[in-house]
Amino acid sequence: MKAVVFDHCGDPAAVLQVRDVPMPRPGRGEVRIRMLASPVNPSDLLFIQGAYGQKPRLPATPGFEGVGVVEESGGGLLGRRVLGRRVAVINDRSGNWQEHVIIPARQAIPVPENLADEQVAMFFVNPASALAMVQYILRVPRGCWLLQSAAGSALGRMVIRLGKECGFRTINLVRRAEQVEELRQAGGDVVLCTSTEPIVERVLQLTAGKGVSFALDAVSGTTGAQMVECLGRGGRMLVYGVLANEPMRIESRTLIVGQKRVEGFWLSEWMRQQRVWTLLGLFRRIGKMMRAGLVTTKVQETYPLEAIATAVRCATEPGRSGKVLLRIGTRTTTASG
Repeated sequence: MKAVVFDHCGDPAAVLQVRDVPMPRPGRGEVRIRMLASPVNPSDLLFIQGAYGQKPRLPATPGFEGVGVVEESGGGLLGRRVLGRRVAVINDRSGNWQEHVIIPARQAIPVPENLADEQVAMFFVNPASALAMVQYILRVPRGCWLLQSAAGSALGRMVIRLGKECGFRTINLVRRAEQVEELRQAGGDVVLCTSTEPIVERVLQLTAGKGVSFALDAVSGTTGAQMVECLGRGGRMLVYGVLANEPMRIESRTLIVGQKRVEGFWLSEWMRQQRVWTLLGLFRRIGKMMRAGLVTTKVQETYPLEAIATAVRCATEPGRSGKVLLRIGTRTTTASG
């Protein structure tokens, strides 16, 4: 079978290769999945560069999420239950950018047939992160302000839609002025450009000097530090990304006065801390909200595995309007096990 592989960390377009590798076989409690599609996420690119929280065991194959069909079970109740079914593939072990993968059966999540393959391929990382942060951790109440950076990203747009659905208001930070009107049209209550506006002053003005109670930061650096200054008394900010690739320098007094909190969020660690019933409930909510269009993601370009260098270059272009997706296989299948 074919797989995308890298032997050393570096620029994804330079280090990734497509190779023929042996077909894997599942052990007990595992399943073999024939992959249909997998997105190119920022976390995948950081993983290839060696800058992600989880370091690759080289040689490695990238791809943390995707969609596929379970074709073989290595034994066990869970494996038999998903055999032959289309599933969302959560893969933090062997990588999804290949034609077949082996994962624990519990990480193969059956999905409704009325969801498109393209959306199921992106079922996990962004929708689960958005829901976990907004509704499970921060529990943002109706009528409250939530401040977020990287608002033009796929996850940021989901948060905007969740705000409209759940009744909280969003202040959305973007880096490029051309995104301001676009995100207003998409439902952002307030959209501010970090390169042209005084963010702290504008946020305090909008909140009558009180600041915001909740914030999500994917940028860190100067933007993240400014967001901390926007927190009101008892305010809480989750940091889930480091797009600026620079440290966040915070004046200690800013945290002390008003007892504000800045916390890290990493989806895989949060998932490991949850009970199975919590995760099942989360997955059901994602499916329901995906059908309603609340946590869907626009696909800008689709590439085969053989065009991986072009795909990762496209994924890093500024101003993209949607995700880059790898199309790996088709739905026709036979099951065994």
